[in-house]
Amino acid sequence: MKLSDFDFDLPDDLIATRPARPRSSARLLVAGPDWTEDAHVFDLVNWLQPGDRLVLNDTKVIPARLFGTRTRQTGQGPATARIEATLVEPTASGTWQALIKPLRKVAEGEEIVFSDALTARLVTRGDGMGELAFNLTGDDFDAALAQAGAMPLPPYIAAKRPADEADREDYQTVWAERSGAVAAPTASLHFDQPLLAALAERSVGFTHVTLHVGAGTFLPVKVDDVSQHKMHAEWGEVSATAAAEIAATKAAGGRVIPVGTTALRLIETAARDSGAIAPWTGDTDIFIRPGFDFHVADALMTNFHLPKSTLLMLVSALMGRDRILDIYDHAVRGGYRFFSYGDASLLLPKGGKRHD
Repeated sequence: MKLSDFDFDLPDDLIATRPARPRSSARLLVAGPDWTEDAHVFDLVNWLQPGDRLVLNDTKVIPARLFGTRTRQTGQGPATARIEATLVEPTASGTWQALIKPLRKVAEGEEIVFSDALTARLVTRGDGMGELAFNLTGDDFDAALAQAGAMPLPPYIAAKRPADEADREDYQTVWAERSGAVAAPTASLHFDQPLLAALAERSVGFTHVTLHVGAGTFLPVKVDDVSQHKMHAEWGEVSATAAAEIAATKAAGGRVIPVGTTALRLIETAARDSGAIAPWTGDTDIFIRPGFDFHVADALMTNFHLPKSTLLMLVSALMGRDRILDIYDHAVRGGYRFFSYGDASLLLPKGGKRHD
């Protein structure tokens, strides 16, 4: 398939820069194989059935965007440059891979000062990124990063406004627990405690898994033949408890519904070897596109994605390319809000019924 097969027209004014308040008041487009219904996220209780299971990504976004300065002595005296760094992922040696702008302004071995407490030295550079060694580790590093860092909003939001204090809460799920993501599992941002309580009362189950979302989730596809695209790798874990809960739901005839493409990619990775969910830990670069054989996910709750993106290919694999383009056309015509802070969809490839 060609990259152009996954294109659609999206008016710029439909790109959300702030979330709905309260979270569960966001709109929800519910779509089956041949029908579409407009709803709101709080209506999930009317679409899910007792025995269904939502799979939730419990990763926690770190304030990975840093602004600092480096000072270099020259023949004309000290020369200062402003430096922006977005942490991408830690290395085995304790350093961090980071996107640094402008990378050409920093020489290997130079120090960048981000705050009175937090500094870093550029160890190496390559492929548009640098490796940073910070002056702190462990809890001390986490505390200093919390003070100095900003939430790493997606590029299409950051281009419209800077991150602020509201984003520290808005760009984090209510069940976030395991630090390590530099992007949020955005479909999960629609859940609040009242909605979780209502779903629990309806006997909907919850299973937590972890996939640390990386900055690569925003990288564009640069090849016309999508089969040649190489996915970025992200670390994830499906615990033995999580695998057992999901397997039990499948055995009992309930639906397994990941909340977000990150949770879906992870559980399908964990089922690749045997065709059934199993405990799994590691780096996944699974690329889900039309023709993919789903072993675990029966449906998906997700936001609306970028044209020509791997995430649009993923939902096309679930629903069919023509069907997903029809759904997105409905969303555009209906004024749904797109991307990370936007509205959501509930995709039911096998159909489903509303229960009032």
